[in-house]
Amino acid sequence: MSPSCPISARRVDSNMVRVISFQVALFTVALLFTQEILFSLVLLFDFVMRVARKPNLSPFHVIGKFILEGWNIAPKLCDESPKRFALYMGLVTSMVLVLLFAAGLPVVATMIAVILLICALLETLFDFCIGCKIYYAIQLVKVTLKNDRNLY
Repeated sequence: MSPSCPISARRVDSNMVRVISFQVALFTVALLFTQEILFSLVLLFDFVMRVARKPNLSPFHVIGKFILEGWNIAPKLCDESPKRFALYMGLVTSMVLVLLFAAGLPVVATMIAVILLICALLETLFDFCIGCKIYYAIQLVKVTLKNDRNLY
């Protein structure tokens, strides 16, 4: 299955995704330098709002919309499903960060935050989505398993 094949009927603006990823990277850097749980709470809140499809309550989406409209950047549409999967991965990661900081485990939280930072920077700088690649691999495995069952 090629990453360019349509997987869902819904589309998202990959420019918006990249602007939001940049903001996630900025907040993750702030979290790494300050070790303040507040930054992980902001990340969690933003991920929750975007997962709940409430973009007007997502601070990163609101800022991204302001930037893209202000610079008059045309939307670059892509399939929503892989990006949505990556969004859920970000939600889980931000929940884990909040829990680890609340539990007094900043060293483990720092390791998780570094992974989040790497993923956000790959998306921002190179339009390379780790969550999307995992999503495509899962879809490929599902198709393979489905076809294997039909052979017997």
